[in-house]
Amino acid sequence: MPRLTRDRTTWLTYAQLGLWGFFLYGFGPVVPLLRDEQGTSAAVAGLHSTAVAVGALAGGALFAPLARRIGRGPAIWTGLAGLAAAVTAFGLLRPLPATLAAVALIATAGMLVVSGVAVMLTARHGAAAPAALTEANAACAGMGVLAPLAIGASVDAGWGWRPVMAVEVALITLVALAAVSFRVRPPHGAPAAAAAAGRIEVSASAAVENPTGSTPTGGSPGAGGSTEGHPIAIGPAGGGLVDGERGRAAADRLPPAYWIAWVLMSVTGSIEVCLSLWTADVLRSHAGMSAGSASAAVAAIVCGMFLGRLVGGRFALRWPPAPLLLGALAVSLAGFALFWVASVGWLAVTGLVVLGLGNALHYPLAIAIALAVAGPAADKAAGWSSYSMGVGFGIAPVALGWVADGIGPHLAFLLLPGFIAVAALLTRRLARALRTPSAPAREPVPA
Repeated sequence: MPRLTRDRTTWLTYAQLGLWGFFLYGFGPVVPLLRDEQGTSAAVAGLHSTAVAVGALAGGALFAPLARRIGRGPAIWTGLAGLAAAVTAFGLLRPLPATLAAVALIATAGMLVVSGVAVMLTARHGAAAPAALTEANAACAGMGVLAPLAIGASVDAGWGWRPVMAVEVALITLVALAAVSFRVRPPHGAPAAAAAAGRIEVSASAAVENPTGSTPTGGSPGAGGSTEGHPIAIGPAGGGLVDGERGRAAADRLPPAYWIAWVLMSVTGSIEVCLSLWTADVLRSHAGMSAGSASAAVAAIVCGMFLGRLVGGRFALRWPPAPLLLGALAVSLAGFALFWVASVGWLAVTGLVVLGLGNALHYPLAIAIALAVAGPAADKAAGWSSYSMGVGFGIAPVALGWVADGIGPHLAFLLLPGFIAVAALLTRRLARALRTPSAPAREPVPA
């Protein structure tokens, strides 16, 4: 079993992702409040999630060239600086076009942070990357627990939600000061060089050579995990077997398994964003909770995610990602059923905690698989993964809001079990793609 070693750079990346989580998980409870403030319909308010999608697309397009130009670490800090500026604008502006533009800028900056952290941890921790990514997302969820609670308390105090945006800016400033004070700096190796140095060790039955001639992509990256029990060790950039001209040619190619994981991230992202944006509405309309209490209760999902990711990091070191993800989807479905049938607040909140426990592993496992099979194209893969989030944010919440305007948010939420079922089918398809060799197997190459 691989060992996860957490150095100061690792802790810094955890904190950086947590700063994005504070906004992301606070954004959902803000949307219904912003809808009331602006006097719009649920579908129009859902356009804020479309703005997130637009920003995610922009951030995904910007990350790879920015990382090549200035490095991954500076790219993350650039994202955080942009996040602080855009959050300030979001908290100060009131017209609908202005808030939509501010949210798009926030998402652009946020995707630089998300992509940079994912690639940085994959490059730094090799075979233990799925565990590191799970822990990073635990930090993200942990910070996300605080945001809905802070918003609910601020609303109940009569201050509204906007003061909490100032808290986000203060947190970004504190982390930056801590990084300077403790002299925490990311490694300076060029992404291309790191990729060329990468190695992936795969058992003979799991080794896969792409029919296009790109780098081998063996199985799921279960940090020490395995595919059908076969160990996998991911090299410094999650890289494949690359050398010379072949490595350079492979660097721009993403294998079929990556695109399955990409669609999977879109679907699981749809589940998470729909819950984030519209859970408070269901708690108000079906469980009879007040606006402030419903906003604060969204923290139950994030609390479940935080706990699930703390425990899931250990599971990711022992179990293959695909079966673990199927189990997580089953837990999500059980939690959703409890939440949806509950007509009293405490029972609905209990369902949300269970739902969060399942949702905890959706993104970390999917992105770990995607970056591992991407080989030396890790920066490109991370950028494209932001597009999957854009699809999830841009389509699903608006569709759910449109349906909710017609039949109410409670019935509209029945779209979510459909998303869970599609995610389960994609996970099974991904597991088969990772197991099926398309060329004669190789002997393992030493890391």
